[in-house]
Amino acid sequence: MAVLKLEPGFLRSRSAKLLSAVLIIQAGLLYGFNRTEVTPAHKPLADAPYAFGSWSQIAETAIEKDVQDVLKADDLLNRTYASATHRIPANLFVAFFKSQRTGQAPHSPKNCLPGSGWVPSQSDIVKIDVPGRSEPLEANRYVVARADAKSLVLYWYQSRDRVVASEYTAKFFVVADAIRYNRTDTALVRVVVPMGGTVDLAAAEAAAFDFIREMYNPLRQHFPPA
Repeated sequence: MAVLKLEPGFLRSRSAKLLSAVLIIQAGLLYGFNRTEVTPAHKPLADAPYAFGSWSQIAETAIEKDVQDVLKADDLLNRTYASATHRIPANLFVAFFKSQRTGQAPHSPKNCLPGSGWVPSQSDIVKIDVPGRSEPLEANRYVVARADAKSLVLYWYQSRDRVVASEYTAKFFVVADAIRYNRTDTALVRVVVPMGGTVDLAAAEAAAFDFIREMYNPLRQHFPPA
């Protein structure tokens, strides 16, 4: 299986220079402001529904203290749901951050997964039509494997009523929101569906997409409004 690596030429590319400029501006804006940031109230993730359409909760996994200390999120959710329609469980993980000005920020799954032994074999961005959204939801799609286990991972960054897959775009909007709204709240939303046996990528995607369509709007109510 191919191992992802960073090409040396990337450091001299236009994308790298643009990202560096954004990060420098971000640092100056986020840490240089003296005004008190607006931190809108949100509904606790613990109060999220135990059922989304045909999907019902079958487990809730506590996140260990040392992991919480690394994530530094203000609110967390880690539940598994199942549907009789698909017979494949879907794990929902959400990390919500009231502010990103004090060093708190979502940890990208693409960096965390390899660290826990999961190796990506496929990665791209998919568009998912979701009821109530004028445009498709864009999510990062990863197929990862560890030993004989394989899973489909979908994740995105959600701030206000905006959903983005790109980390670079998410960082840009942190700066934009800090300037325009004096707020930098955001959330990382991740859905994981196991694969293997009779569950191929198509079946895993069908289950994951259906789960996302059912849970998106109810979960959205737990994030601060625009």
